[in-house]
Amino acid sequence: MSKFQFKKFVVNQDRCAMKIGTDGVLLGAWAPITNNPFSILDIGAGTGVIALMLAQRTFAEQIDALEIDEEAYEQAMDNFENSPWSDRLFCFHAGLDEFVEEPEDEYDLIVSNPPFYSEDYKTESDQRDLARFQDALPFEDLIEAADLLLSENGIFAVIIPFKEEQKFLALAKEMELYPIKITHVKGTPTTEIKRSLLAFSRNEITDFPIDELTIEIARHVYTPEYIEMTKEFYLKL
Repeated sequence: MSKFQFKKFVVNQDRCAMKIGTDGVLLGAWAPITNNPFSILDIGAGTGVIALMLAQRTFAEQIDALEIDEEAYEQAMDNFENSPWSDRLFCFHAGLDEFVEEPEDEYDLIVSNPPFYSEDYKTESDQRDLARFQDALPFEDLIEAADLLLSENGIFAVIIPFKEEQKFLALAKEMELYPIKITHVKGTPTTEIKRSLLAFSRNEITDFPIDELTIEIARHVYTPEYIEMTKEFYLKL
């Protein structure tokens, strides 16, 4: 599907190796905006869908995205320009290491759906591999960048494999970034937890919410919680 129609915007994805998936939409809908962010950064923008969702959800005046792959970067820019929020969205064509060398801004919300397949095999497509494999963006680099770029009361939110959660929490703690909300995601009531949605801040709190989200009861029969979370975006919900 080269085009994905949401309620208030369209995402073209014909040039992007990583197509729109549930992970990105989940993060875009879930990321806490309780601090009323003025500035937002999406690390590893892909099609730009997460930044677009946050443009719809917030009044942030500065929404920056970062994308290393040239085709994906051009696609994200086009999607931004064709959206109702083109004046607030901007994509940088750069790697995270370049971007943090001379940070000009701090961000009130930083989000990332990082590439996280650390298995040994590679596919035939280099572009897809770059989008899929963890060597494109190690967790350590991502967390260091968040620490560097996050404003004093900022929130850092990611979606990662559940099996990586403890490692990610430990790395974040080393950088003095502490969880404020965790949601475990299951595909159906009977399947294992597959993903972790994690939100961090610089302020350590002992009693933060940990909950669980199940996406489907049966094929294309979505749970009330998932519908509630995504109904502002998906056309058919």
